[in-house]
Amino acid sequence: MADICTQGVDTGFVGLGFAKVAFLGLVQGITELLPISSTAHMRIVPAVLGWQDPGSAFSAAMQLAALAAVVSYFWGNVRDLLFGSIDALTRRDFADRHFQLASWIVLATIPILIAGVVLSGVLNACNSPLRSLSVIGWACIAMAILLALAEIFARHKRTIGEASLADALLVGVAQVGALIPGVSRSGSTLTAALGLGFKRAEAARFSFLLGLPAIALAGLKELWELHKVHLDAHGWSVLGLGLLVASISAFFAIWGLMRVLERFSAWPFVIYRGLLGVVLLLGVAMGWLV
Repeated sequence: MADICTQGVDTGFVGLGFAKVAFLGLVQGITELLPISSTAHMRIVPAVLGWQDPGSAFSAAMQLAALAAVVSYFWGNVRDLLFGSIDALTRRDFADRHFQLASWIVLATIPILIAGVVLSGVLNACNSPLRSLSVIGWACIAMAILLALAEIFARHKRTIGEASLADALLVGVAQVGALIPGVSRSGSTLTAALGLGFKRAEAARFSFLLGLPAIALAGLKELWELHKVHLDAHGWSVLGLGLLVASISAFFAIWGLMRVLERFSAWPFVIYRGLLGVVLLLGVAMGWLV
């Protein structure tokens, strides 16, 4: 299926209409914050159903749904970081733990900002080679292997209270991998945090909090891009419905992820994304998927 371009911006979601975008918003919300790659699902679900690819602009704008879900679910942590940092600044207490962690999160966002600017001409362009199903399939398999290694060799003992600047920077560098469709932001950062020895639920919490600035900037940037190409009222309303549905489903996805990590392990996600990658590659090789 051909992409729909508006002045170089991939806006395939507009032609799908409200019902299809609501369904894709549900899928996007569930997969955006689980370590299984929302981009992979945004490519394979429309392909299987015979729908137009919603496009990279849709996936990027849906970051705002993820932002709403993370902030609401982890509001206690977000509130402490925000107001604790402001209070520390007024007291000039730069050794305050909240201020330090907030500062580290900002610093850890710099790598993905630089990479995003450098790759901006490729990431969300129409017919981007990075959105090919082959690239996504291999990325799914590669991250399944890395997540499996983290589960096997990690200590799973540390808490966020023990995190350091080096930990934040390493997870921030891992976050750059999320720019490659199929890697998954939560997948790359969760894997890095697990590899650094954090408990499973603490690793997820750390990765979500660290990803907040990048998630917000990515979503807002895409809204600005859509504004610049003069997306019409119909397009905005379709996107708005997708955001609403994705926000709700993303909240429950976080809840489910935390329950799995607290009681079990990341192995269900390792198996799922490994199988997904194999299915994608077989689908391309056999001509089922294009």
